[in-house]
Amino acid sequence: MPGRLAGKVAFITGAARGQGRAHALGMAREGADIIAVDICAPIASNPYPLASREDFAETERAVKELGRRGVFRVADVRERGELREALEAGVAELGGLDIVVANAGILPMAMGSPDPMHFVDATDVDLLGVMNTVAVAVPHLAEKSSVIITGSTAGMMPGNADSPEMGPGGAGYAWSKRTLMQYAEQMAVHLASRFIRVNVIHPTNCNTGLLHNDGIYGVFRPDVAAEGRKPTREDAELAFTYFQAMPIPYVEPEDIANLAVFLASDDSRYITGQQIRVDAGSLLKFPNGPGS
Repeated sequence: MPGRLAGKVAFITGAARGQGRAHALGMAREGADIIAVDICAPIASNPYPLASREDFAETERAVKELGRRGVFRVADVRERGELREALEAGVAELGGLDIVVANAGILPMAMGSPDPMHFVDATDVDLLGVMNTVAVAVPHLAEKSSVIITGSTAGMMPGNADSPEMGPGGAGYAWSKRTLMQYAEQMAVHLASRFIRVNVIHPTNCNTGLLHNDGIYGVFRPDVAAEGRKPTREDAELAFTYFQAMPIPYVEPEDIANLAVFLASDDSRYITGQQIRVDAGSLLKFPNGPGS
C-alpha cells in the first residue's frame, strides 16, 4: 500500500540526528525520497557537540534501508551557496522537490561569559538558516508543496528572550523562533497562489542533544549548582517535567516528525500559515512564560 508521501521528494536540514533524522525516517517510511544536509562540524559559540559525519552516515543508512533514494550533503545553512548546491544536486538526481523541512538549529545558551557573538551565531543558524533554506527551495517547489519550519515554544512565551539566564545565545534563539512565526505567515500568503503551504511546528522540550547537555541542566537546576554539585540529567528531568501540563519531561523527535508527515501530505492541503504546538500543554500551563 503506497505511503502518504509516495512520489514526493523532501529537503531536510539538520538531518544527521535528533528531529532532523526523525523527519527523514518518518518521511521515508511514507514513501518520500530524501535530500538531506547537515553541517557535521562544531560552531564555536555552541556549548554542546553538534552532529558528526558518523551521525549523518547513520541517517543515510537508515533512509536507504527503508528502500528510499537519498542525496546527502554536508552543508552549512548559514551559507546560501552551499545549500543551493546541495539542493540542486538532489533535485537533479531525484527529479523534483515537494517538501521542505527547515529544521537545523542551535541553542548556544548557558555560556560562561556573555558574548554578543552568541546572539549572532544563534540568529545566523536559527533565523537566517531557515530563510536561506526556503530561498533556495522556492524556485524548485512544485505546486501543492509543503514548507515546514521548526519553531519552538520558547519563541511563543512573552518576554522569554529577555530572561537573564538565557544569555545572548538563548536570546538569539528565542528571538529567531519568534520572528519565524511572522516570516512563515508572510511566505504562506505569497506562496498561496501556487497552493504551497507554509507552517511552523513549535515543540516544547524535545529529547535531543539540544536539550541534553550540561549547560541546559544548569539553567534548569541552578539550585543544584548552588549546592556545589553538577546537575545531572536526572536532576534536570524533574524540572523539565514542571514545564508541561502533561507529566512528561519532554516529547520525542518522532512526535514532531509525525506532525510533519501530516503537514507534508495532501491531507493538509488547505492548512497554511499555522503555528502548531507539540508541547504537552506547556503554553496552557504557562501562557505568559515560566513563573506566570
